[in-house]
Amino acid sequence: MDTRDRWRKSSHSGPDDGNNCVEIASSRTHTTVRDSKVPTHATLTFPTPTFTTFIEALKPHPHP
Repeated sequence: MDTRDRWRKSSHSGPDDGNNCVEIASSRTHTTVRDSKVPTHATLTFPTPTFTTFIEALKPHPHP
């Protein structure tokens, strides 16, 4: 997957967090994750539907 110039950080990432976050790059088929502090190190790549399911599971859901 060619990820040049496609990396993005969460909109919740700000100057007070010390830049401790991950960045993602997405395509139709895959999502790649890297550590923002060491962007030249290893990345993790997931099928986009799997990554989407993971992110959805992290979101708070209303209690019944």
